[in-house]
Amino acid sequence: MATVSIEDAQSKLAELIHSMAPGEALIITDGSQPVACLTATDAPLPPTPRKPGTLAGTVTYMADDFDAPLDELRDYMP
Repeated sequence: MATVSIEDAQSKLAELIHSMAPGEALIITDGSQPVACLTATDAPLPPTPRKPGTLAGTVTYMADDFDAPLDELRDYMP
């Protein structure tokens, strides 16, 4: 388990994260006092499920002829 000061963690956070192996922990200290523990995950987090209706009401403009049949498809329409 590695230990790094809060100042070093702030300046090198991306580098520290990319150098960690899955499951490895990194203790962040302020002075000599541990204040946080950063642990690398084994796998990416699962995606959050989509919620139906989340974008309801966000379409602000729709053309007047949106539902009109396309000229290219008139031969195939009953």
